[in-house]
Amino acid sequence: MKKIGIVGLGIMGRGIANNFLKHNYQLFVWNRTKKITEEFKNKGAVVCDSPSEIAQKANIVFEITSNDKSSKQVWTGKNGILSEARKDNVLITSATLSAQWIDTLISLCKKENLNFMDIALTGGRIGAETGNLILLCGGKESALKELTVVLQAISKKIYYFGPVGHGMKYKLILNFLQAVHVVGFGQAMKIAKTYNMDLKKVSEALVDRPGGIITQIAQKAYFQNPPPMTFSIENITKDLTYAKKLAKALDLGLLDKTLTLYKKAVKKNMSQQDWTAINEII
Repeated sequence: MKKIGIVGLGIMGRGIANNFLKHNYQLFVWNRTKKITEEFKNKGAVVCDSPSEIAQKANIVFEITSNDKSSKQVWTGKNGILSEARKDNVLITSATLSAQWIDTLISLCKKENLNFMDIALTGGRIGAETGNLILLCGGKESALKELTVVLQAISKKIYYFGPVGHGMKYKLILNFLQAVHVVGFGQAMKIAKTYNMDLKKVSEALVDRPGGIITQIAQKAYFQNPPPMTFSIENITKDLTYAKKLAKALDLGLLDKTLTLYKKAVKKNMSQQDWTAINEII
């Protein structure tokens, strides 16, 4: 039986861990905050003392930490994943990270002939909890095919983008476009409000045209204050910053303006609010 290791038990990591347990996989977990691991110990998971122990004991290792800094620590720090990684491991990052750090990680794994993939996640907290995530994959296609049965425990759809690193690049592109959509919805509603239009009717029509999941999310949050946390302003600001790095010298005015708005929200101490709360300052 495949032995699954998870490094990082945040919102997404906890959801994934629970779904692997539901599908009777042997699970090894590590988290910087030990209190969270007790929950999984009681459910039958093996709690490890370090990321390196995860690499020793698991066949497939998922890293799902917060950002580049935390990712670097668990991969290359003292007792990091790479210190004990084996050539028969499948090493996966599912955190949302900068393309620059992913490229460095790719090089480190290639140097040691390790099997590394980037499998970014989308679907939010609810997708992670229900096992209905959408996976955005980069790496060897043959390796992805071998993992398909395992990944079905946590996902409803898998997209393959080609070489390792391309899954993460797509995630940054996706989050940029979604953030633009959230901001655009807020500005559209601001116009409607200025003319005393029926905001419920306007929003319902916007859900139909242009429609889409992000319009639905934005509409629900607009009338539900505060909305339940699905994705924080802190995290979308981080992702947009990484997207800006990915774009390099490209002239992307929408990206720049959207990032500026979210940075403004951070300065207003809104970091831990849902990303749709951006409409409060538009």
